[in-house]
Amino acid sequence: MNTLICGSLAFDTIMVFQDQFKNHILPDKIHALSVAFYVPEMRREFGGTAGNIAYNMQLLEGNPLIMATVGEDFSTYTQWLEQNKLNTTHVKTIQGSFTAQAFITTDTDDNQITAFHPGAMVESHQNSVYDAKDVTLAVIAPDGRGGMFQHARECFEAGIPFLFDPGQGLPMFDGKELLEFIEMADYLAVNDYESQIIQDKTGLDLEQLALKVKALIVTLGGAGSQIYADGQRFDIPCVKAMKIVDPTGCGDAYRAGLLYGIARGWDWPTCGRLASTMGAIKIESRGGQNHKPTRAEIEAIYTQALVDETALTENLG
Repeated sequence: MNTLICGSLAFDTIMVFQDQFKNHILPDKIHALSVAFYVPEMRREFGGTAGNIAYNMQLLEGNPLIMATVGEDFSTYTQWLEQNKLNTTHVKTIQGSFTAQAFITTDTDDNQITAFHPGAMVESHQNSVYDAKDVTLAVIAPDGRGGMFQHARECFEAGIPFLFDPGQGLPMFDGKELLEFIEMADYLAVNDYESQIIQDKTGLDLEQLALKVKALIVTLGGAGSQIYADGQRFDIPCVKAMKIVDPTGCGDAYRAGLLYGIARGWDWPTCGRLASTMGAIKIESRGGQNHKPTRAEIEAIYTQALVDETALTENLG
């Protein structure tokens, strides 16, 4: 059975300015800013929330089914998806549009200046959940505003449980609209910063929000994550990475592990540990889709992390 991944597919063009922005931006000229940065280092990555989540679920052999809208420039990404055996049946091309893309310039202090062009993403409502077959679970990830609302309602009406992952799409919705999503969703996943925004916009604290869904998941970066479910809070430790290279896409990798466990009816600590494992694997590579562990390697990392966690618990006890 399939897990439907509703979200964006995007190109990320990352450029590195080999100096500090602050050395080239004059504070007294901010009102008339006109700067150019020489960026000899550049790379283009395949990204977008749907692409990253589906890629990681495929590593787990989890049957992801992408639903997204893209532009006429998508051919290289299509080849990548097919190369990685990802189903493109519900990837719809919007004529006359570019694929969503981010242009990111980073300086030597890791400060970033980003320009994002949504392109075909704003037409995500042209896809319908009703066209997807054999779907037992879904995720509504950042996408076009209209598409997010439509896909959430369609999942709810079709009785398909779904994870609401508002992410960078949060600014598009007010408190009332967020509550509408949450009332329809079975699961809610946010990072620590996003959780505070939702609390501020809805006027509900985490415990109150948790009562509206089967599980509320809050990721805390290097501090691990927390899962509020069944009247409890499960504290999930962070799986230690061999090296920290790039956090881009770590949240998507985490969600892939979470969805994989939910689809199989696992308990929450087990779901959380696999999710944390996927995040740790991702952070060791640049970009959202360049890590290539085998299923056996993922299992080995997960098992070792569980052994380390047990040993730590026994020592503290």
